[in-house]
Amino acid sequence: MAFLKNGNHSTVTEFILLGLTNDPVLRVVLFIIILCIYLVTVSGNLSTILLIRVSSQLHHPMYFFLSHLAFADIGYSSSVTPNMLVNFLVERNTVSYIGCAIQLGSVVFFGSTECFILAAMAYDRFMAICNPLLYSTKMSSQVCVQLLLVAYIGGFLNTWSFTICFYSLVFCGSNRVNHFFCDFAPLVKLSCSDVSVSAVVPSFTAGSIIVVTVFVIAISYIYILITILKMRTTKGRHKAFSTCTSHLTAVTLFFGTITFIYVMPKSSYSTDQNKVVSVFYMVVIPMLNPLIYSLRNNEIKGALKKHLGRKVFS
Repeated sequence: MAFLKNGNHSTVTEFILLGLTNDPVLRVVLFIIILCIYLVTVSGNLSTILLIRVSSQLHHPMYFFLSHLAFADIGYSSSVTPNMLVNFLVERNTVSYIGCAIQLGSVVFFGSTECFILAAMAYDRFMAICNPLLYSTKMSSQVCVQLLLVAYIGGFLNTWSFTICFYSLVFCGSNRVNHFFCDFAPLVKLSCSDVSVSAVVPSFTAGSIIVVTVFVIAISYIYILITILKMRTTKGRHKAFSTCTSHLTAVTLFFGTITFIYVMPKSSYSTDQNKVVSVFYMVVIPMLNPLIYSLRNNEIKGALKKHLGRKVFS
């Protein structure tokens, strides 16, 4: 634990988050836009969780995972958005050493957990379409809970690797983080210690999670596509594929932006582009997920109509 002590005794005791922009007018505009997005995110995802809880017709594995995806989205967005809003209102936004570690850890935890949940949802669709006769057995309540435990444990382990490496960094120079939250890459650049191990371990663990979850999703949908193409009726194909469109949209948005940030060569985009893409997948996507599932899912529409007592969607 010696490296933890070294991190705690670093000269730098707080960090200055530079945020998205220094333009005072643009800061006000962005504050209003992002505040509205955050309010919609929290209310939309909370509504999804409550609707799934109270609607008996939504007590299925797919919606069980969807409720936890909504929870992860709330945690993911809440990890960075409130602090980002503060950054728009103050001249100098500082975050303590411990606060920076907590923010980094919460971002990594909810982001990693969301990767696993999206993979579990793909596996659920695979079982429902490719093995419908075994679906109730293979996707029992016990199996769903086990898959969810894997998601949360995987998120925790990835968070632990980032946190340990963060505390192993020594900061003795600049404390200005060129981002709107305590992202790991800008922090590594500020460190005045050897980062050969600290930079590689988190990249390996995060990269492994992305590769494994994308592999599970890809294999699941390959089998789903083969099964759909074998169906004789157009109606059957449409019905089977319609149950996957919402999930495919969410997967494409989430993993597409992550790939842009973490896989694309660093020389191909600037730090400002990185910030903009980060805003999209950390602030905007958590707002879009409940909209995607509510607008494209007939069962959720039906549950909304039933509980509201009126026609919600035309």
